[in-house]
Amino acid sequence: MNKLIITIKSALFDFSRNKGRTFLTSLGILIGVMAVVLLTALGLGLRAYIEQQFESLGSNLITVVPGRVIQEGSFSAGSSSLGSIQFDEQDYQALSRIRYLKSVVPMYTRSFTVTGVDETTYAELYGTSADVFQTWNLKPEFGQIFKASDVEKRSKIVVIGSQVAEDLFGSGRKALGRDVKIENQSFQIIGVLESKGGGPAGRDFNNALYMPYKTAYVFNSDKKFIAFYLQAKSEEVVETAKREIERTMLKEYEEDDFSVLEPSDLIGAITSIFGMINMALVGIAAISLLVGGIGIMNIMYVTVTERIKEIGIRRALGARKNDILIQFLVESVILSLLGGVSGLLVSYFIVLLIQPYFPAYIDTMSVVLGLGVSSAIGIIFGVFPAKKAADLSPIEAIRYE
Repeated sequence: MNKLIITIKSALFDFSRNKGRTFLTSLGILIGVMAVVLLTALGLGLRAYIEQQFESLGSNLITVVPGRVIQEGSFSAGSSSLGSIQFDEQDYQALSRIRYLKSVVPMYTRSFTVTGVDETTYAELYGTSADVFQTWNLKPEFGQIFKASDVEKRSKIVVIGSQVAEDLFGSGRKALGRDVKIENQSFQIIGVLESKGGGPAGRDFNNALYMPYKTAYVFNSDKKFIAFYLQAKSEEVVETAKREIERTMLKEYEEDDFSVLEPSDLIGAITSIFGMINMALVGIAAISLLVGGIGIMNIMYVTVTERIKEIGIRRALGARKNDILIQFLVESVILSLLGGVSGLLVSYFIVLLIQPYFPAYIDTMSVVLGLGVSSAIGIIFGVFPAKKAADLSPIEAIRYE
């Protein structure tokens, strides 16, 4: 142990004499470890963000969409994933009779150019039922949401998201009671929703208008829906509700015509895609670690050449081949670890700067991986220069000029 401590102290002393060369040699490892750790942190943050969005909607939310969307835990790539059907009001009424469901929300959606008094914006129109606000946990900041009676009366009203209100009228308070025009038809704004983050399938709740689905028939002449959002009465009956939903839908459609999805199904499929993308990016970033390792090998060969006389003297005084081998191997590992630790520290500070805007974080595995990989690089790329030093003949080394 004492011999190892002396070797480490000797290596650190040598590095302190060549600070510039030590920094530049470690820079490749620093950049490589930083890139790998940051990409991993961003991937973890993205997964946490997606999970937060789905959790905000509740774990008892079930979605019915056309087509076989997910197969074996991943999004399906076959033609069956596209779906050839659209749902109608008969499906809505059939699903509404399932006793395990708290609410059933039909959804028609289309993008429109929306006009206020002077301003125009581009937003998503949701033709839906009054249950959408409770199901998606949307609350009015100004005014009120529409009711089931408004759906039946086909009231020409609309509830708008905070972004639409700001774009068209400057604020939610100013928007309340005003009219918006969609394809030359006027609708009165009865409510402006509180600002909310993204929703399922990348929905932007803030840049949207919510209209009674029977009112929206003026745009939806086929009276079709692209999806149903259903809320089970409790988390315990979600599986039972799913089976009832499938049984109800199979009365009208084939098995591959629709999918009944839980939040966990969507989270699993989405994170598997982002996981693969993240792995590919981390693999590309790891190339810089290889370049850093080659830099360490190069500088260690230079160091061995510069210190041939010292090696000869040490061998003449009784140092064994293994002592020389370990000496240069330790120097290589320390050089690589300096880069690895520096890369981790820089990554940590960058993540701290990002966190107010995005939930990126560095987990323990990233730290262990960063230190482990940098140590391994030091050993792998340092062993050949160290072996060259150990194999030198003491007499030839002392005579070397």
